[in-house]
Amino acid sequence: MKLEFLFVPTSDMKGSLALYRDGLGFTETWREGDATVALAMPGTEVQLMLDAHDADAPVGPLFIVDSVKDFHAGRPETLAVVAAPSEIPGGRLATYKDPGGATIYVMDQSTDQNAQ
Repeated sequence: MKLEFLFVPTSDMKGSLALYRDGLGFTETWREGDATVALAMPGTEVQLMLDAHDADAPVGPLFIVDSVKDFHAGRPETLAVVAAPSEIPGGRLATYKDPGGATIYVMDQSTDQNAQ
């Protein structure tokens, strides 16, 4: 399990990019159309992932695992399921809440031909 992204939903991608990329100097590393953009942040390997698909989704850490299905089957009982594993471009994603109510995203890249 590796912390890969800080997932940040946005209702204003243009404004978010103006702040994080243009204002704070984060470097755009990749994008998926106009709705998802990843930015490298200084001093860390964790990237900021801006996403306009669901602006009301909670901000939270996004962890990469080898298999979301395996993680889901063996997850700690204290992680409450918000969204069961589902297919996304390149893999699978599941969403949980920890005992304190924080949202945690878990993703794999199991169908991404370019994943290492």
